[in-house]
Amino acid sequence: MSKGQVEDRKRKYDDVETAIPNKLKKDKKDKKDKKDKKDKKRKKDKKEKKDKKEKKEKKDKSNKKSKDLDDLKAENVDEQSSVTQSSVEAAPVQENGYVQSEKLSHVSQSEVDEFYRENEVSVEDPSKLSLRPLLSFSHISLSPEIQDEISKFPKPTPIQAVSWPYLLSGKDVVGVAETGSGKTFAFGVPAIHNLMNAGSEKKGIQVLVISPTRELASQIYDNLILITKKAGVHCCCVYGGVPKDEQRAQLKKAQVVVATPGRLLDLIDEGSARLSNVSYLVLDEADRMLEKGFEEDIKRIIGSTKATGRQTLMFTATWPKEVRELASTFMNSPVKISIGNRDELSANKRITQIVEVVEPFKKERKLLELLKKYQSGARKNEKVLIFALYKKEASRVERNLQYNGYKVAAIHGDLSQQQRTQALGEFKSGVSNLLLATDVAARGLDIPNVKTVINLTFPLTVEDYVHRIGRTGRAGQTGTAHTLFTEQEKHLAGALVNVLNGAGQPVPEELKKFGTHTKKKEHSAYGAFYKDIDTTKKAKKITFD
Repeated sequence: MSKGQVEDRKRKYDDVETAIPNKLKKDKKDKKDKKDKKDKKRKKDKKEKKDKKEKKEKKDKSNKKSKDLDDLKAENVDEQSSVTQSSVEAAPVQENGYVQSEKLSHVSQSEVDEFYRENEVSVEDPSKLSLRPLLSFSHISLSPEIQDEISKFPKPTPIQAVSWPYLLSGKDVVGVAETGSGKTFAFGVPAIHNLMNAGSEKKGIQVLVISPTRELASQIYDNLILITKKAGVHCCCVYGGVPKDEQRAQLKKAQVVVATPGRLLDLIDEGSARLSNVSYLVLDEADRMLEKGFEEDIKRIIGSTKATGRQTLMFTATWPKEVRELASTFMNSPVKISIGNRDELSANKRITQIVEVVEPFKKERKLLELLKKYQSGARKNEKVLIFALYKKEASRVERNLQYNGYKVAAIHGDLSQQQRTQALGEFKSGVSNLLLATDVAARGLDIPNVKTVINLTFPLTVEDYVHRIGRTGRAGQTGTAHTLFTEQEKHLAGALVNVLNGAGQPVPEELKKFGTHTKKKEHSAYGAFYKDIDTTKKAKKITFD
């Protein structure tokens, strides 16, 4: 091969080596350009589709508002209840007719946020309605008779403010709030308002409130009767310990019934109480009823009410597993409203808690000293509530106080229902400013203006302690709780220290000496070996290679 041929061939190889990378680069660039072009087209199509969807939604929304306005105008012919276009835009209409008022719509979001923060409010709303709380009675329009009664109060309590819009929208509600927070009107006002709007078509028992104790049932009745009398609705109270004849007669004409589980079941079984028309069911102090072993009774009572179209409410001070399970069984996507931190056991921060460690035999002498302190001088007529643990102890202390010249009313298990009702009435009216009670009065009872609670004997659980001292510091007031603690209760010292710390109260050094460790609750049958497990969780499947 000549020299010229060799050079030609070499030149050809060089050209090929240069051409291949250039071709690869070009192909790569073309591919990239094609991809970019495709991405641009996809983005453009996506944007067009989104714009089209938004335009359609806007149009639908506009049509819906126009339709809602027509419906509202058709329903509200008179001038007073007519709704303008601007108010409909500012006030979304819920499925059963609740309309957010124009005044509430104009409240700034920062004011609403401040209300939630200040009252430690949390709302779990499965339907995502996001209804605003009623910060004033002027933010809601109820039947004139009801509006007139509630307007005697300065403003709605937090549980009322948050729950009323949901309840008037027909939603099931779980309210978790401390006792003394206005729960009776929280569930009572929407119930009576709905009854009045239903007219004459609603016959028989429509509203049923179940309560764990006779005292609490009577208290709820006393509050509801203030509204039902003005509204022309018949309300009655059903509980044990008294003859049934009067209750049977009342049930025949009642539309609203407040009852304890035991007596109500007796009347259901004999055919005197028919619950098939109940459309509004309230379980008050639900945690306490389960604590007392009423679960099967509650299930039987709920089974006697109408299965569909029933609005169910639960009000509870704590939110244990048992209450959650009951709520999931009988309620339809409930809205859970919590006021304050209710997941942890916490005491009302407006109550000054004083804990004194004393010798057991010195307690009753110490009680007389405390009564001189809390009922003397300017405080002479202040109401004091004393808690004993057992009825025998309460009877002995009652005699001792009477011997020392004190006029004392008493509530405990050795007394008849009539005696207990009379004692509570005397204390509420001020005939006696000293009430001695066992834990029958510890929860739920609304005794106005109790300034001081004295725990003569510490209760069996710290939960009961929190509910006992909650009889003072109610409805925004302040109060004092003075507790006598002995070595016999040292196993509860750690839990008590936690409650004191949680409320920012001083912890005495004598109490710390018993230890600050919180002992795990023991099961009544299995003791410390019992393991509290969640039986609703599914077992995890493990695969071995």
